[in-house]
Amino acid sequence: MIIHSRSFLYTILLATLVVGGCSEPVPPTPALAGPVIQGDLLQYPPDHPQIALLTTTAAVAASDIPVDLPARIVWNEDRTQRVFSAFAGRVSSVDVAVGQSVVKGQALAHLSSPEFGAAQAETSLAQTNLNLATQVLDRQQSLLDVGVVARKDVEQAAAEKARAQAELKRAQAKTDLYGSKITAHQQLVLRNDVQGVVVERNITPGQEVRPDNTSQALFVISDPSKLWVQIDAQTPDLNDLKPRAQVQLVVPSLSDQRFSATVLAVADQIDPISRSIKVRALVDNPSRLLKSEMLARVRYSRKITQGVQVPASAVFLVGKQHIVFVQTAKGVYGSRQVTLSQEGPVHVVLSEGLKTGEEVVVANGLLLARELRIAKESMGVTGASKP
Repeated sequence: MIIHSRSFLYTILLATLVVGGCSEPVPPTPALAGPVIQGDLLQYPPDHPQIALLTTTAAVAASDIPVDLPARIVWNEDRTQRVFSAFAGRVSSVDVAVGQSVVKGQALAHLSSPEFGAAQAETSLAQTNLNLATQVLDRQQSLLDVGVVARKDVEQAAAEKARAQAELKRAQAKTDLYGSKITAHQQLVLRNDVQGVVVERNITPGQEVRPDNTSQALFVISDPSKLWVQIDAQTPDLNDLKPRAQVQLVVPSLSDQRFSATVLAVADQIDPISRSIKVRALVDNPSRLLKSEMLARVRYSRKITQGVQVPASAVFLVGKQHIVFVQTAKGVYGSRQVTLSQEGPVHVVLSEGLKTGEEVVVANGLLLARELRIAKESMGVTGASKP
């Protein structure tokens, strides 16, 4: 058995050698010629496959470009009320729920408040003092008519009545502000002064409330059909974002919807935290698709009168300098420093470094930068750009 196994192995080895000797050698694949440096330009051989990847487009005269700015939707403070309690007390009942529409003067909640009861008692006492002062004055006037008392006593009684009237007005103003009569029933009713929707409620039955706790409103009533848009703008935006200017509001979660907003006011200072200028706009929201605290973008067209316009993908930042790659001939490319004057989400405007009609690379620019750097290093050229 061992002899037969060895013979079998020798037979397989011999067959392999015969087949290998009869096959023809595979010719090596010729190396693809790479780009070469000619001065400051990179030239590809004709029909090089990478030329098809370097998409170019012609620079055109600058026109208005769209500009996107970060924005946030907030409640319209002209149509919003935050309800607090002026007196300490315990919540007896809550009469409205979040999302409920309310009219002006509607009761929102009832509180049992000894402090408010004391204010009511003070009003009742002021009314009693006024009644007494009125009786004293009438009596003194009658006695003066028959010559029993002096005129100064009548004048003193009149002064006491005037003081009592003033005290009653002061006390009534405090209680009438919260819809109370003279009766000291200690029941405080929280009401709203605007018509709208209950958008926030931070109160529950049995809760103790205090007037010195102003960190959170008990109720927030607002009209969600008209909202404010807080825009973070920069100095170049102020030429176009003036009061009554129209802008477009784009919400990522509502990508198929477009809303028009009107600029209301522009801040006179730069925000110390975001280093932006706050611009406020008004947007109609009849269908109530927009919600407060939504993040959005505001888009407008910036007016441009000078420079050339190229796609934003054509410009690279190298250190502190912007560059573009220009195609001077078929398969010949070079980098060029440019000055960026206006920047938009899709297009940018260059004030120096490029002329109208010149072809710039708008796709795979990083690939071209890599090839240019490798070619310069292979030729011993220093200072290759590395975007």
